[in-house]
Amino acid sequence: MYHAESFKEKFHLFLRIMWPIMVTQISLSMMNLVDTVMAGRVGTSDLAGVAIGASVWAPIFTGMNGITLAVTPIIAHHLGRKEEHKIHNTVMQGIYLAFMIAVVIIVAGLFLVSPILDIMDLDPSVQHIAKNYLGGLAFGIIPLFVSNVLRNFYDGQGLTRITMFITILAVPFNVFFNYSLIFGKFGLPALGGIGAGYATGLTFWIILIVSTFMLFKIEVIRRFKIFVIWVRPSLTSFKEQLAIGIPIGLSIFFEASIFSVVTLLIGTMFSTTIIAANQVVISFTSLIFMIPLSLSMALTIVVGFSVGGNRLDNAKHYSFIGVLSGLGVLILAAIFMFFNREWIASWYSTDPEVISFASSLFLMAILYQISDGAQAGLQGVLRGYKDVKVPFFIAFVSYWILGIPIGYSLARFTDLGPFGLWVGISIGLTGAAIGFLTRLRIIYRKQKEVVTNH
Repeated sequence: MYHAESFKEKFHLFLRIMWPIMVTQISLSMMNLVDTVMAGRVGTSDLAGVAIGASVWAPIFTGMNGITLAVTPIIAHHLGRKEEHKIHNTVMQGIYLAFMIAVVIIVAGLFLVSPILDIMDLDPSVQHIAKNYLGGLAFGIIPLFVSNVLRNFYDGQGLTRITMFITILAVPFNVFFNYSLIFGKFGLPALGGIGAGYATGLTFWIILIVSTFMLFKIEVIRRFKIFVIWVRPSLTSFKEQLAIGIPIGLSIFFEASIFSVVTLLIGTMFSTTIIAANQVVISFTSLIFMIPLSLSMALTIVVGFSVGGNRLDNAKHYSFIGVLSGLGVLILAAIFMFFNREWIASWYSTDPEVISFASSLFLMAILYQISDGAQAGLQGVLRGYKDVKVPFFIAFVSYWILGIPIGYSLARFTDLGPFGLWVGISIGLTGAAIGFLTRLRIIYRKQKEVVTNH
């Protein structure tokens, strides 16, 4: 990675870092798509069970994994300041932390999954599938979190094509495992939606194995001696990563959880058909969201590198490039969804009722696409500045004080029904985008005052 001078060079560098991240994120989302589509082909109960299981897992995974995202801006700042000797310790401490987080999640899951599903009062077949789907996922939690630290290590240096290669390689394995375990091929049992959980868990092991292999294969990575020189766990290093990672993780959790809460509320308030239709819309819009999310992750890298090197004008230029690009992409995606919503729904289910209701929900999903793209890009910029505490509070207020209560009230006390929950999502995401933009303007103003005083 290097400090670009002209606007054209900055744009090219940003694209070079961003497009492999985008391919990686879409590939990861494709795994969820495969889970959902194949489970839907078994039956509506399997689709609903996977939907509930994924909704319980998603906020936990994204929130806890957000803690490991601290590795990316820390490494970017090290590189910007020419402190490469500090990178080895950052990565090793991140791996220790990721392992401990994974173990805590597994142990907590053993005690909490059943009570959570019991509260929802689901159809017995849907609850059985959801519980065992999560059991299959648990098999891959440790390799998932450790490999994500390695991914952030690669990405923080701008080596995003490495993680792209790893993820693309993993997708065919995920398809094969899903096909084999869901439908009972190649002598394996037909587990239905439950098989999707085990398939994903196995895929996480593949990703870890290949990620570790790359540490020793590529010279520019091998010099850091990850897994060659071991260091003792350091409470000081944990505190540094947690100080950045916990606010990031909680911000991501608050956002991801609103979609999960919507699914869980729909599961308690409406029919299995509506649960399945809601999952169709969330699955596809999550796939589209991988594009602005990729822009956000690339922004964290280039902004962090620029801030670390005290190139504050560069950081500002990257912010404009990334956020405006994300808005443009989401506008095009919204147009595509509007004209093709029934066709998209037919990918996931053959049930006419599910397709019809999902088509209607897509109209509501289009409303929040622009706000979602804006808030994602702005968060990426703020993380590049290591500004994470205030955005955490903005996310909490927007999603949980505004979005969820308003959505629940509209769903429960008006004729909007499940559509009311999606209106709440739109309000929450719009509030977050406004809050993040306000925070970024404050940062710019403070920087200008510092420069003026000097």
